[in-house]
This record gives sequence, C-alpha cells and structure tokens, in this order.
Amino acid sequence: MHTRTLGQGLQVSAIGLGCMGMSMGYGPNPGDRQAMMGVLRGAVDIGITFFDTAEVYGPFVNEELVGEALAPVRERVVIATKFGMKIDNGKVLGLDSTPERIRQVADESLRRLRVDTLDLFYQHRVDPNVPIEDVAGAVGELIQAGKVRHFGLSEASAATIRAAHAVQPVTAVQSEYSLWTRDPEPEVLPTLAELGIGFVPFSPLGKGFLTGSVTSSTTFSDGDVRATIPRFTAENRAANQALVDHIGNLATSKQATTGQIALAWLLAQQPWIVPIPGTRRRERVEENAASTTIALSADELADLDALAARVGVQGDRYNEHHMALVGR
Repeated sequence: MHTRTLGQGLQVSAIGLGCMGMSMGYGPNPGDRQAMMGVLRGAVDIGITFFDTAEVYGPFVNEELVGEALAPVRERVVIATKFGMKIDNGKVLGLDSTPERIRQVADESLRRLRVDTLDLFYQHRVDPNVPIEDVAGAVGELIQAGKVRHFGLSEASAATIRAAHAVQPVTAVQSEYSLWTRDPEPEVLPTLAELGIGFVPFSPLGKGFLTGSVTSSTTFSDGDVRATIPRFTAENRAANQALVDHIGNLATSKQATTGQIALAWLLAQQPWIVPIPGTRRRERVEENAASTTIALSADELADLDALAARVGVQGDRYNEHHMALVGR
C-alpha cells in the first residue's frame, strides 16, 4: 500500500477506511460484531493504516468497535474521530462545539478508542453558535496537553478553514467528494493547496452508486440513509446512470471495477487526497485498496471530467436539513 501525507506531516495509507457503515447508516446494524472486527483487522493486514470513526456513529458503538479491533495494532494505525454534536440518551439533538463539550468528547473518545492520544480530531460540522477561533483554540489546548495530535474540520467553507488554521494549524479537511460531488473544487481545494492541508473525501464512491451496484430499481431497507437523499430517488438514479455506465466502460478496458476507477480518479486529483470508502465486507476493502495500482492517463482523466460536466448530477447530496449544515 502506498502512503500519502496530509497536513502537518501526518502520513497515512493512500486509501483509508470509513467505519460508520459498520454501525449505522446503511440499513440494519450488521449485528455480527466479530465479523466487523475481522474486516477492520483485515484492512490492517493489507496495509490500510487510516481509519475514520465518530462519537455520533451509533452513537458511541462505532468508536468502541474500532477501539477494540485496532487495540492490538495501535502503533501501526492512525485513527480519526470527531466532535461537535449534542447527544443525549443516544439521540443527536443538534450541534455543540463549545470548548467544554470538545474537552468532554476528547476524554470520552480516548476511553472508547482505547488510546492515549487521538490521532486526528475533526469538528464534525461547523457550529454557527461558536466562533471557529474558539474551537481551534480548544483543540490546540488538547494538542498541548497531549490528548490530540492533529486538528481537522469537516464540511467547512474556505473562509472557516482559513480562520481556524490561523489559530491552530489544520491537518485535514473532510468533505464529500467524488466524480458526482464536485462541491469542494471551486474554493476549498485551492485553499487547502495554498495552506498545505490534506483532504479526506468521504463517500468517494457516491454511497455505493459509483460502484454500479445501485440502480433505479434498487430498494433501500429501513434505516438506509440513502432513502432520505434526493439524489437517490428512483427518477434521479435513472438520470444519473449515464455517468456510471461510462465509468464502467473504462473499467472494463482496464480490467478493473467501476469503483476502482472512481477511486483512481480521486487519487489522481492531488497527492494529498486520501479517500475513505466505507464497507462491511473484506473483499471490498481489498478491491478498494487495489485502486492505488490503477493509473489513469491525462486523456482518460479529461474524458471523465468532461462526461461528468456534460451529464451533470440530478438531486442534492443531502436532504434539506443536512444541506444546511455544510459549507459554513
């Protein structure tokens, strides 16, 4: 597995593993905890060193799963987690990035993850009620105390990134980015390049759509977040299929999978981009990791860009409530 360097010298595998789906988000909880631990440990075995979780995933159970699975290989991995949500009795009630809450979450995440230091601590969503300078300062104090190594932001605007970075250097920004979600390109990616900050795309496979496994006829189970997303209505899935078909044609010519081409496109954008596709299956972890060996020519990259621009994407990537929480 190749490695890449995010901001502030944080070195990680070129492909990470998003762990949320092992506990929530894509239908019923898989239930077989030992199987999920096997997926996590199998990922380490093939060279993946970068794992993404959050207190809100579950809530709490995902951090506990990741912590237990990776404890035996702690020195070989980088674990990212997140703060910024108000949680009461297992229910998410909104945003809370007050310094007091940040300190509380850090201590609780340290315990659940079974670590002495949080490798990368993201603000999950920008809290409009707390100045970003106060957030950055609170995380800076945790870094000084040895409880956190690196500071990150998720779904933040370029202006917010700049303001935070001026107080406490930001190591990575995490946002949705893929061939069908290009929101970070106009402002966020140029800002990261200027400031030397790494970028961690989540949902790099379009929540499964860019793998070709989701079609207009797919039925989502209870608890699957895609059932609430406008982009995943049957009508919009049918309209968006042309992009996937084209990626699939290129994949066939390269003896690769559609998902591998989508990840290879992301990896080719910048050397400081590290996608974190999520999965519950070890064979998918191996497939995603193999995307690091696929080289796309300049013509192939340009062709994918041109097609994505021409076809466009139908439907927002979140429902109205969640769209209001991004890009602040």
